[in-house]
Amino acid sequence: MKLQLLVQSLLFTGSIVLFLGTPALSEEIIAASEKHKREFEPIRSVPKLVQAPTSAIAITGVKLNFTGQELEIILQTAGADKLQPVNRSEGNNFIADIPNAQLRLSSGNEFRQENPAGGIRVITVTNVDANTVRVIVTGEASQPKAELFDSNESLIFGVAVTGTTPTQEQPEVPPKPEQQKPTTEVKPEPAAETETPEKQPSAEAEQPIELVVTGEQDSYRVPEATAGTRTDTPLRDIPQAIQVIPRQVIEDQQVDRLSDALRNTAGVTSDNSPRSAFEGFTIRGFTNRNIIRNGLRDDTNLTGGSGIANIEQIEVLKGPAGALFGQGGAGGTINIVTKKPLSNPFYSIQGSIGNYDYYDGSIDLTGPLNDSKTVLYRLNASALSTGTFVDFFDIERYLVAPTLTFKLGNNTQLSLEAEYLDTKQRNDRGLPAIGSVLPNPNGNIPISRFVNEPSIDRNDRRVWRFGHNLEHNFSEDWKLRNSFRAALLKVEQNSVFPTGLLEDNRTLERGLVTTGERIQETYILETNVVGKFRTGSIEHQLLVGVDLSRDYSQATKDNFFREIRPLDLFNPQYGRDNIGPIVEEIPSEPVTADILGIYLQNQIALTENLKILLGGRLDIVSQTLNFSDGTQDFQQDEAFSPRLGIVYQPSKFVSLYASYSSSFQQVTGTTFDRRLFEPERATQYEVGVKTDLTDTLSATLAFYQINRSNVLTTDPRDVSGNFSIQTGEQRSRGIELDVAGEILPGLKVIGGYAYTDARVTEDNDIEEGNRINNVPENAFSLWTTYEIPQGSLQGLGFGLGFFYVGEREGDLENSFKLPSYVRTDAALFYRRDNFRAALNIQNLFNTDYFESAENDLRVFPGSPTTVKFTLGWQF
Repeated sequence: MKLQLLVQSLLFTGSIVLFLGTPALSEEIIAASEKHKREFEPIRSVPKLVQAPTSAIAITGVKLNFTGQELEIILQTAGADKLQPVNRSEGNNFIADIPNAQLRLSSGNEFRQENPAGGIRVITVTNVDANTVRVIVTGEASQPKAELFDSNESLIFGVAVTGTTPTQEQPEVPPKPEQQKPTTEVKPEPAAETETPEKQPSAEAEQPIELVVTGEQDSYRVPEATAGTRTDTPLRDIPQAIQVIPRQVIEDQQVDRLSDALRNTAGVTSDNSPRSAFEGFTIRGFTNRNIIRNGLRDDTNLTGGSGIANIEQIEVLKGPAGALFGQGGAGGTINIVTKKPLSNPFYSIQGSIGNYDYYDGSIDLTGPLNDSKTVLYRLNASALSTGTFVDFFDIERYLVAPTLTFKLGNNTQLSLEAEYLDTKQRNDRGLPAIGSVLPNPNGNIPISRFVNEPSIDRNDRRVWRFGHNLEHNFSEDWKLRNSFRAALLKVEQNSVFPTGLLEDNRTLERGLVTTGERIQETYILETNVVGKFRTGSIEHQLLVGVDLSRDYSQATKDNFFREIRPLDLFNPQYGRDNIGPIVEEIPSEPVTADILGIYLQNQIALTENLKILLGGRLDIVSQTLNFSDGTQDFQQDEAFSPRLGIVYQPSKFVSLYASYSSSFQQVTGTTFDRRLFEPERATQYEVGVKTDLTDTLSATLAFYQINRSNVLTTDPRDVSGNFSIQTGEQRSRGIELDVAGEILPGLKVIGGYAYTDARVTEDNDIEEGNRINNVPENAFSLWTTYEIPQGSLQGLGFGLGFFYVGEREGDLENSFKLPSYVRTDAALFYRRDNFRAALNIQNLFNTDYFESAENDLRVFPGSPTTVKFTLGWQF
């Protein structure tokens, strides 16, 4: 059986069985859950439940207090009676989420205490988002037992311990500038006022330990990401460079596109127009076409765009990732993490205006749909309308993204997700190099020049995405996850494009393709199991999974090449009279690609400070092309992608790592002697160090080399030039530094530096040693904000960003260069209670620069100064 028939059958059968079976499963689990609820005693001792507040309640201090056989975690807050924690278990973790709360402390954004008492490995208190605080207590051998109390000014978690004295060792916190290392204050602590009898320390217990750690909300530092391992693993334990761009950076910079947010990551640069309907980047020197969503492949993220309003954070996994996600680019993988429903009501509305007739508005609504909070919802929607500095170039973009989450008992959760994104705009083809980055005897071409034909040019794209995520905990240590996503993209496009520049250096020859409609459909069904176990003293976290995917594309209506008149770049004359007759019909030739992937990963902790990652994935990839004459071309490839890494942590703040990873990309077509191509391969060797410079500031320094082989190049035996041979090789090596977090209270920073040496090492057409286009040798980014934390000006903040991109080659032939540039961005904002106002300026000094180039006819200018004013409310 061909792979595409297997995939079609399994995708259809699996989806039908899952969706039909889920309601029955839900009823069965809910019935068991309701019975369990009647027997379960609430962990909270309060007279009655109260309605959630309309704004986040501040938690201003965290203390640990040992009282005999119990360790108290004291969260200091004036609104303890208004907080309603929701607890769950996961492995050896007791987890409590506190909605409508924020950790607001004088320094740092995270409380962390390792080995605070017998049987307790670590305690952390962090901000999950702007409205949720999470408390995690990790036991040594099992999940800790906890009770919840409250007093007038505190929320107290009482955690049972196995010993009568706490561990005296304090966390190793690097000294902050001009500050002393935190110390432990030992003094008696009175028991909290609750309805239960007051707890008394045992005679054997030592004096209580009180540790006060302060932190700042809405940090730029994200300690965990799923892209690196498909599991919730701290970044410091993953032997590969990963940078996370959190929602707070997206909001502070008021970005509209994925590519704008990725400027904050070292080694990532744009490789297409900032006004393109596509998302395109280079990562570590290679063009990236691997954008996934919540861990699932979805090529419409590239061809249809991504709605910024529905993005919670962006995870950039640098280097090949074939062992996790199958075929993809050599440079890295972008994982879009979307917003999830919250268990307490939260409402946000925001509107923006700016120059170039910019108007943008968005809403974010979430909360429970029933009193028991077992059904949650979230709705994100946005609408954008803007002009640009390019003549006739307007953009309209609309997004609606609803999500429902069903808590089917204590161990099962089902989420249904959907998204609709509608984009209407024209095609941006840039400007010729002669007259933009190269001299032109006629002068400089205005960067506002539109080289297409406004009477016919358009690029309208609509994408529908929907799917589910089902998660079930078999036990504290074993979990099953099942996910399905379908995406449908419809494109209506008339594309005018440059074909040549005449000798007068002012007359641009053009081509025109009119497209009735083209569709792209993608489906993926994935199931994996994650489990934790021990072999003696060695800890394991095992991941085993399988996925099936299909990508189908076809032009469903007539497509034609048509004549179009040339354009005078210095005196353009537009109009329908420029459009000529049909020259040639473009046949509709459906293409179907199917992938079956099986992957295995084991994260091994040999000791607390020595960890190994082993993984591999087998992919079977087939592609079928149906020609208009009734014939068919079929190709199937198999590829195995291994991954190996090691992490050594000499202290709690430093991780040294080394890794080997690989990827593949299917290559279609045949050689001169009619043999199929082998998949294009990439391998990476990387070493680096990850460190917590302070308890609120982290950095990653990486050294890498990526070798890319089986790149297509012209076959010298073929005089027609229609066939290729796989002798091409490319190599990229470099150094990267990423930094994110708080330098001082209220002063946040994200940025990085990248040195990239990306070259052609073997090719029949391109000279060996040529640099890969759109890849600067040096690039630097730094975005920082400061918000006044207290006083009469509390909430007033400032932002400043610098983005340097060095000189780049405009094409692989290295026939021209794009000059280096520095772009400066700035922001002024004020937020207090539920209100936020912000003024954002991009390209503050109106610097002339060029973003990228495709060839000598398509060079894309960057935007002049843009100003945006935003008002927002949260309830």
